[in-house]
Formats: sequence, structure tokens, C-alpha cells
Amino acid sequence: MIGNVPTGLPALHLPVISPADLTRVIQPAFVLALLGTIDSLLTSLVADSITRTHHDSNRELVGQGIGNMAAGLLGALPGAGATMRTVVNVRAGGRTPISGALHALILLSLVLGLGPLAEKIPHAVLAGILLKVGWDIIDWGYLKRIRHAPREKVIVMFITLGLTVFVDLITAVAVGLIIAGFVTARWMEEEELKGVTAVALAEHGALDDGERALLETFDGDVVVVTLRGRFSYASARQLTRQVEAHIADYRAVILDFSEAAHIDTSAAMAVEELVGSLHEQGVASIISGISGRAEKTLRGLGILDSHNSADITASVQDAFRRAADILGPSRAAG
Repeated sequence: MIGNVPTGLPALHLPVISPADLTRVIQPAFVLALLGTIDSLLTSLVADSITRTHHDSNRELVGQGIGNMAAGLLGALPGAGATMRTVVNVRAGGRTPISGALHALILLSLVLGLGPLAEKIPHAVLAGILLKVGWDIIDWGYLKRIRHAPREKVIVMFITLGLTVFVDLITAVAVGLIIAGFVTARWMEEEELKGVTAVALAEHGALDDGERALLETFDGDVVVVTLRGRFSYASARQLTRQVEAHIADYRAVILDFSEAAHIDTSAAMAVEELVGSLHEQGVASIISGISGRAEKTLRGLGILDSHNSADITASVQDAFRRAADILGPSRAAG
């Protein structure tokens, strides 16, 4: 049997934390907040998948935070969304916030005097309920298609599952987030590097007629490297290597940023490394079509300071004309 259920609310207790204890309190507080956030949002997603609705994450977390602060004044432990209880609630027909409030009121009534009614419930009954709920929250549809899922994502899932069962939830969440971050970074690197293309011959690449006519006059001395999309820390490591592999044995390189939507700090530093490498090899570098957030990042970090204003052009055609000036009269174009 469950046995004795304590009744009555504890007294109000205002915490007194000395400055010396503050540093020891902040770290576990953030850990509990992180775990509570993940648990509550996971519970909300499970409820959404069952009810075919969409929750408000901000509302959920703000409410949880207010509740935990109030509970702390009574000496209570912090709480979060409970997946199993939520599934039981939904399976029983709960669809609105009233069902959650009713659950809280029932628990409050047990504490305020109805505890003896729950003392006679056998543990075996609770175990049976837990087994049924645990069975129901398994995503059987995903497990049926798991052999077709990305291998990296499946590995992350099983590692997190294993750590949750055999170690503890905190370790599982931390390791799972780190490994998932590595997996996501690898995917981002592959996708972002697809936006790097190099054109050195007029018959190749997506150049317009005017740009092709200008490129033909250089007889293979100039290459246009186009950076499309976004570039972040994930692709920064390989960005320089991939571009350098395309620009060997050229006298001038045009870096076309006209289709670059975003460049973060790591990718911007990779661009600086690339420009520095070209300078050491005696290869002229011309920046073309840079604008928006990409320009703001590069200028903010001072990466464009090493270029003359004439080496930063508005279009690829202007960059070709600047390359002709740099390479000499024999390559004059336009």
C-alpha cells in the first residue's frame, strides 16, 4: 500500500542567502531550470502530437517559472511538465488547461485532508498504470521506420536512452545535446559548402552574357568564386580549404558575395584567412556584391580594412574591370 500521506501545507519561508552562498546556489539553479525547460517542452510536444494542437512555449515556461518561485517559498522542490501524467490526462479526455488545473486541485485536496483515501491504493495498481502509460508514450510509428532514419540521429537517440536508463537524466541530456550539436554542425557544413562554386571559363557557370564576355578576355587568369546562402561556424573549417582548392594558379580571384545571405564570425575569420593566403601568394583578391548582414559582419570585424576601396565592387562586372586594371593593359576588359 502507499501508506501514510502527509497532510497540511508547510509554513511560508522567505529564503535568506548570503553573498558567500550565492555562487553555490546559482549553478544548480540553472541546471534545474534547464532540465525543467527541456522536460516541460518535451511534454508539450508529446501532448501536441496526441491532440494535434500547438502549445505556446513562452506561456508554458513563464507559468512554470512563476509556479516554481511560489513553491520555493513553501520549501517545495521545483517541478516541471510530467510526460506520463500528461499522457494519462489526455487519454482520459483532457484537452484544455482546466484538466491540468483539476489535477493540481486533486493533489491539493489530498494534502489538505483527503490523504487517507489514497493510503489504501496498492503499489501494484500504480505499477500497472505506469506500465500502460509508458507503453503509450513510445513513438511506435518512428520505431517502425527507424531503419530508414538518418543513422546519426538514431545513434544520438540510443545513446541518450542508454544514459537515461543506466546513468541519470542530467548526464543523458547534457551528452545528448552535445552529440546532437556535432551531428547538426556536420549537416550544416555539408549544406553550406554546396553554395561555394568557382567559375574560370566562360562556358561554365551561371554568368550572364556580359559577365561571360568579360571573363573570356582574361584567358583563364581570373576565377570567380561565388558564395551562396549562409555560412557559419559549421563550414568555417572547410571553407578556406575548399575555396583554395578552386583558385590554384590564378592571378586574380573575385569573391562574389551577392548571394550570401549571412556570414557569422567564424566564417568571416575564414574569409580573412583566405584573403591573407591570397596576398601571401601574390594573388589579387576582389570583393564583389557584398551587402546586408554579410557586409556588416565583415566590416565590423575589420576584415575589409585590408582592401582598397577600389577592390570592393558593387557587381561582378565591376570586379572584372578592376581585375583588368590590376593585371595590366594586356588584360583590359570592357
